[in-house]
Amino acid sequence: MYKRKIESLLLEWKSQPKRKPLIIKGVRQCGKTSSVQEFAQNNYEHVIYLNFHEKKSYKAFFNGDLDVETITTNIALGIIGAQFVPGKTCLIFDEVQDCPRARSSLKFFCLDGRYDVLCTGSLLGVNGYKTKEEQEEEQEASIPVGFEDIVYMYPMDFEEWLWANGIKPEYIDILRQHLNEEKPLNETFHNRFRQLLLQYVFVGGMPEVVEKFLTTRNIGETRKVQLNIIDSYESDMIKYAPAADKPRIRECFESIPKQLARDYKKFTYNVIHPKAKGRDYAGSLQWIEDAGIIHRCYNTEITELPLEGVAIKDQFKVYMADSGLLISMLEEGTAWSIMQGDLGAYKGAIYESLLADILGKMGRKLYYFHKDSGLEIDFLMRYKGECVLVECKARTGNSKSTSTILKHPEKYHVHQAIKIGDYNVGRDGALLTIPFYMAFLLTEM
Repeated sequence: MYKRKIESLLLEWKSQPKRKPLIIKGVRQCGKTSSVQEFAQNNYEHVIYLNFHEKKSYKAFFNGDLDVETITTNIALGIIGAQFVPGKTCLIFDEVQDCPRARSSLKFFCLDGRYDVLCTGSLLGVNGYKTKEEQEEEQEASIPVGFEDIVYMYPMDFEEWLWANGIKPEYIDILRQHLNEEKPLNETFHNRFRQLLLQYVFVGGMPEVVEKFLTTRNIGETRKVQLNIIDSYESDMIKYAPAADKPRIRECFESIPKQLARDYKKFTYNVIHPKAKGRDYAGSLQWIEDAGIIHRCYNTEITELPLEGVAIKDQFKVYMADSGLLISMLEEGTAWSIMQGDLGAYKGAIYESLLADILGKMGRKLYYFHKDSGLEIDFLMRYKGECVLVECKARTGNSKSTSTILKHPEKYHVHQAIKIGDYNVGRDGALLTIPFYMAFLLTEM
């Protein structure tokens, strides 16, 4: 097990005297189940684990009345060794979306208060996930609004990747200090983190992929694990999506590398195929987003806060939520080229996807700025209370758009920009330059 940030959140949750059942929501195979199980084993005397995806028979425990006594009696009769001790027993409802009545029961576990309940959900709330019978079952059940808390868990982010590589917190503190003081790092330090970043670009943060790479250091074996995950996502699309949408969902998903290869990376339906229309494919793209596989990045009308208020909802880019999975969708050998520092003709897409990975796993919504006049900024973000331009550039990259906007604060109301790339730390007037491996430290809102 690698150290995950969800551990701190779970400890904080357990410290609350009147805690609600907690649902950990996230894309498949991001580590939800293993994290929850390890936490429960380390913090409770008794753990009762119900995986509704693997064992449909567990749903029978929630037939009839949903009071806690009835449910715990059913479980104790059905699972040998299940023990319910107030304050010392934790129930885990894995893939809770597969048992709507189990989710409805969270209200009664919350009111009862004797036992803690942790849930995971991969396709929770994804439209079309259920069969007709399951949809009817879900409609009859009720979501326990006000009696549950929901948090989102992402694949391992760059900081968790650093932990997995043995980077101690004090070294991350040094990075943070250099960012705050805007001073460059020494070359030894700088080159070590550059190397770790290049590895992260193609490994990404799916725990099984990280483990394979760190134990074998074999790019080919690592890619096989990534492709297995991609195959499992596509299997979900075929198995669980509404029948009419199955081929469209897969077509949308497989078009992502082509969408990002274009100069202007706005998601365009005719890239899927020439006759594709938004009205036919919008729901399919939404399915992929709801499943946690992608992040959308919205264009904005102006460069002002709040960004959500000025977002243009029908103009957006689409990035994979995990950079490693994107790289695995490209031709074989891409990962090796990245390790050599050669991102090739696709480097713009890789840099942008990497930053989308880092910002998305921070829980930030993604925005960019594009005008037909030619102005284009890769990302906009709220940072230290201001709207800040964020550009991803290679070492020799310059941005005329950033310069233009900074020269006209009276028009664009922007006073700061951050350029992220293969640089050390530095500042030139309103432009702060930082290396990519520091992007995860841009947490201040």
